[in-house]
Amino acid sequence: MATKAKPNPIPSVWARERREPDQPALSRNAIVREAVAMLDADGVEALSMRKLGARLNAGATSLYRHVATKDELMELAVDEVAAEIHVPDADAPDWRAAVTEAASSFRATALRHPWLSSVLGQAGLAYLGPNLMSYSERLAALFTAVGFPEPAGALDTVLSYVIGMSTTEGAWLITVARSGETEADFIARLLPAAQEAAAGHDHLAASYAETEPAATTDPAALREAKFTYGLEVVLDGLSLRLPRETS
Repeated sequence: MATKAKPNPIPSVWARERREPDQPALSRNAIVREAVAMLDADGVEALSMRKLGARLNAGATSLYRHVATKDELMELAVDEVAAEIHVPDADAPDWRAAVTEAASSFRATALRHPWLSSVLGQAGLAYLGPNLMSYSERLAALFTAVGFPEPAGALDTVLSYVIGMSTTEGAWLITVARSGETEADFIARLLPAAQEAAAGHDHLAASYAETEPAATTDPAALREAKFTYGLEVVLDGLSLRLPRETS
């Protein structure tokens, strides 16, 4: 009789039993907080267990007693900053305003931590973390309370939009930061090349001409306006799914 193969363990920190630390002074929380600080300062590429250990005056081996791999560390870092995201209570009087607040809070958190959006789809099973689970649960409760027949679908739609926009925006801000210029100065220098590339494409050329003043004077406001416009379109579509008496 063939021996049944033992299944491989699920590669996630949330699926692994937490071991008691050998060094009480070096806690998982301290490791994760320092990792987030490194990620905020230098990005994902600069983070390593060796560098993190040096920052904590501990060897990489000591870190592995708390966090088995860098992937696990990224899962923990993602969930650490997810605690900053706010979702209004499910009984909020205006569901659109409440969802907008939750989406805007996600975006603001992602922009404070530009590395976040880029790793959400790569950090193993990061969505199993307690803070991200709480965010999703509260948003699902809001959609359920207002009467959506498919609250999970509404949740997925909003999250897909917010994560997609935040990923693009975060990548843009990282590019700007690496240039050493302000965003307005970077755009002013880039704009002639963009306009030249758009020459002969009437709609794109008109779009560049329309947004040029805001792009070179208040690019942050322009980015926020674009995010708000897209979110309103998403919510307009979702509102069609509501029973007539609640939409």
